[in-house]
Amino acid sequence: GSAEREQKMIEFRQKRSYTNLEMNYRRKDGGLIWVLQNISIITDELGNDVIEGTLVDITDRRKLEEQLRQAQKMEAIGRLAGGIAHDFNNLLTVIEGYSELVLERVAEDKALAAEVQEIRDAASRAASLTSQLLSFSRRQLLQPKVINLNKVVNDLEKMLRRMIGEDVELTAFMDPNLGSVRADPGQIEQVIMNLALNSRDVMPQGGRLILETANVELDENYAKQHPDVLPGPYAMLAVSDTGTGMDSETLTHIFEPFFTTKELGKGTGLGLATVYGIVRQSDGHIWVYSEPGRGTTFKVYLPLVDASLEPNHKTKPVIASQGGTETVLLVEDDPQVRELARTVLARIGYKVFEIHQPGKVEDFLRQHKGKIDLLLTDVVMPEMNGREVARRVLVQRPNLKVLYMSGYTDNAIEQHGILDANTFLLQKPFTPELLAAKVREVLDQDGQAS
Repeated sequence: GSAEREQKMIEFRQKRSYTNLEMNYRRKDGGLIWVLQNISIITDELGNDVIEGTLVDITDRRKLEEQLRQAQKMEAIGRLAGGIAHDFNNLLTVIEGYSELVLERVAEDKALAAEVQEIRDAASRAASLTSQLLSFSRRQLLQPKVINLNKVVNDLEKMLRRMIGEDVELTAFMDPNLGSVRADPGQIEQVIMNLALNSRDVMPQGGRLILETANVELDENYAKQHPDVLPGPYAMLAVSDTGTGMDSETLTHIFEPFFTTKELGKGTGLGLATVYGIVRQSDGHIWVYSEPGRGTTFKVYLPLVDASLEPNHKTKPVIASQGGTETVLLVEDDPQVRELARTVLARIGYKVFEIHQPGKVEDFLRQHKGKIDLLLTDVVMPEMNGREVARRVLVQRPNLKVLYMSGYTDNAIEQHGILDANTFLLQKPFTPELLAAKVREVLDQDGQAS
């Protein structure tokens, strides 16, 4: 705040220098950045005090530190939960065991037997809670096998339909060429069930639940931005809903045990913590995309175990052959994604114009009269979504091709009505060669994307 800034200036005048001071500044476009300041007051030849120093933008570093802190917090909670669960299981074994013995002896006394049965039921409910805690803390004994996620989903489909009720429509899009993964089938079933039940709970008036599988390559760039991710080939399982969605504050706590957005008594807050634990213990990763009113997509990535299913790793030649000389207008509010897309496309010959505030698109088009061949825009952005950006651009440049980027899966986006049919979508996270190939594919299409 301004009072704090004022205080810092008073201190600065007294000390005459600051070393490695981390401060928050607001950019002209309203975005907040973190900077590292080294500044001092020196006297010039006229005897005036002047300030000299350096400011280094450390926003990306702060973001990564925050992710790391979150990962460490989850790890610590996991260790604690694991320790408690083990001790608890011992106590519950005793409670359940003795309840059982007492029940046998008082079977004739119906009233007393009913009371002991209550104790036994409570103990068994507590045991299932501790088993979820063990999953979260990754102390669960897994029995991994080489499995195909399509088969797990197919086997569960009947039961899922019964579970989610008639007013939620279940759709599955399975990649027939999906590679195999090594995981405990029972635990993966638990992951799918938990995610599906959560989705059902955020669609009280009904909606759509979409299950999808695909082979995905997570590259160095994605790994850099997500601590603990190793680059390589993965099988992705996405579970999407058309429910209420979540804000960014909720998203930061979503995998923590006992955190729940459900009303009191409706949920333990362990469902997603369990999912997180199972996925991490299976050497996988889970990522979530959500916005209020936009529904939610959970993406689970498990490493592929059969290398022969993998596209080869000769990325350079692929990129070289995918180039072009057309002009691309890039609209994306995330600076890291924007920079990646710009660098990749510029490197293979495209001319790229960048816009980080979707609202500025029309001004840009009024000033720039030259030819633009492709609009590459994110779907979910502050101020205005990608669909609206495309609509406004197409009014001025009706022959433009449009390619959307999004963390949601294409089927989920289609169900939300954000995009029309016949539009092109590039899913995040994407690799450079995928971006290059998709841009080329869209530019080479006859007619235009609507």
